[in-house]
Amino acid sequence: MLKRVFVAPDPGLLRLRGATRSVLGIGLAVMVCGLTGHSLVAAITGGLAALLALFTVTDTTVRGQMTTTALLPAVGFPVLAAAAVLHDHPVARDAVFVAVVGAGVYARRWGPRGHALGVFAFMTFFATQFLHTVPSQLPELCTAVTLALLASSTVRFAVWCYELRLPQVAVPVPQGARGLARTTTRQAIQATAGSTFALLVGQLLSEQRWYWAVGATWWIFVNTTSRGETLVRGFRRALGTVLGIGIGLVVAVPLHGALVPTMALVAVCVFGIFYTAAVSYTWMMLAVTLMAGLLYGLLGVLDPALLALRLAETGVGALGAALAVLLVLPVTTHATTDAWIQRALRCVHQCTAEAAARLAGSTTADPAPHVAELAPLLSRVRLSLAPLVHPLSPLRARKARARQVLSLLDDCAREVRGLASIAADPEASHDARLTAACQRVEAAVEALTTPRSTRHTAAAAVAVSQPPAAEPALVHLHGLERALAELSAPLRSSPRSPLVDA
Repeated sequence: MLKRVFVAPDPGLLRLRGATRSVLGIGLAVMVCGLTGHSLVAAITGGLAALLALFTVTDTTVRGQMTTTALLPAVGFPVLAAAAVLHDHPVARDAVFVAVVGAGVYARRWGPRGHALGVFAFMTFFATQFLHTVPSQLPELCTAVTLALLASSTVRFAVWCYELRLPQVAVPVPQGARGLARTTTRQAIQATAGSTFALLVGQLLSEQRWYWAVGATWWIFVNTTSRGETLVRGFRRALGTVLGIGIGLVVAVPLHGALVPTMALVAVCVFGIFYTAAVSYTWMMLAVTLMAGLLYGLLGVLDPALLALRLAETGVGALGAALAVLLVLPVTTHATTDAWIQRALRCVHQCTAEAAARLAGSTTADPAPHVAELAPLLSRVRLSLAPLVHPLSPLRARKARARQVLSLLDDCAREVRGLASIAADPEASHDARLTAACQRVEAAVEALTTPRSTRHTAAAAVAVSQPPAAEPALVHLHGLERALAELSAPLRSSPRSPLVDA
C-alpha cells in the first residue's frame, strides 16, 4: 500500500499539482464562507461542494469543466431543498434518496458530465443527512455553496489552470448499448437495490446515522463496470474505513474538536484524498474516514462509539453492494475485460497505421492522438483486471495470465510510443518493409479481436518471428509483433473467456 502511493509514477507531477490546488481551492472556499458570516454547518457544506467540484468534474477540456461546474447548482439545489423539506417525513425521504441513487448512477451514460452531476446530486442529499439540514437553513446553505463554487473555480480556472498546457485526452467510456444491455442501466438498478437494502438494515443499526450505509453502497458503485470490480472496491473501502477509524481514535478523538489543529488535519486529509485517489482506493478511503471523524469533532459529536457505528454501517453498505452485483442483473467481469482489451488492441493498430502512413510521407497522418488514447484505455484494462490480480484472489493460474496480459499490453504501448516518436522525426527514412510489418500487426490484432469461430483465418496471416532489423521503426514494429503473438496464448486460454468466468 505504501509503495503504491509513494513510489507510483506521477508524470508531470499532475497528482501533486492537483492535490495542492485542491487544498488551496477548498481552503479558500471555507475561508470565504467564514468571512461572510456563515455558520459552521454552512461552511462545511460549502467546503464539501468545493471538494466535489474539484474531484468529480473531469471533462476533457477546460471549457467543458467550467460548464459542468456551472451546472452543479442546477442539480444540487433542488436535491438540497427536497432533502431538507422531507427531513421529518422518513418514508418519503427514503424513497427520494433511493431514487437519487438510481438516477445518479444512470447519469453515467452521459460521460464525465453526467457522472459529476450524479455524484453532486447524491452527495448533496447525503450532506443534508450528515448535517441534519432543515428548511430554515436552505437560504444560507445555497449561498454558501454558491460562494464556495465561485472560490474554488477561481483557483482552478483562473489562478492555477495547468490543464491549458496539457494535451487533451478523451476519457474512455463503455461502448454504447440499449436497454438492459447498457451497463449504466444495469448498474443503476443494482445500486437502487443495494441502497434499499443498506437503508433498511442501516436504520436498524441507527435511526440517526443510517445514511452511512447508503453512502458506502453508492461509493462502491462509482467508477466500476463489473461485479468483480465492485467486489474488490467494496473490500478496499472496508479496509480503508477500518484503518481510518483506527487513526481517528488516536488522532481525532483526543483533539475534542479544537479548531486550528483540526482544520490543519482536514487540509492534510483533503490532500491525501486527491493525491491517492488515482493509485489506491484504500488510502483514499482512509483519508475520507479520518476527515469525516475530524468534522464530527468540529460539530461536537465525536466519540469512539460513533466511529464503531460508522464501521458497522460501512459493512452493511458493502454487503448491500455485494448482494446487488451478485444477484441483480450481474455485469460479468469477463465480458467487461474482453471489451476493454479489444478496444486497447484496436487502438494499438490505429497507432501503428498512422505512424506507418506518416513514415511513408503522409502529411495528414498523426499517431499522437491514438497514443494519448491508449493510456486511459490501458488504465481501464487494469481496473477491469484488478479483481483477478488482487493478492487475495485464489485463481492462481488466471492471475498469472492476467499479469501476463497486462505486461504484454504495456510492451505494446511502449513499442507504439517509440514508433510514434520516430514517425514525428521529419528526417526519419521510409523503409519498404514497413508496409509488410504493419500488415502483420493488423492481422495480429484482427486475430485477437475476431470472434473465436473465425479466428483461424486471421491468425494464419500472423508472422511468428521476424529477422532483426536495423531500421528503428522496424525494431518497434517487430517488438509489437512479438508482443501481439505472445498475447494470443493468455487471451485464448479459456473456452468461454480470455481470462475469467466471474
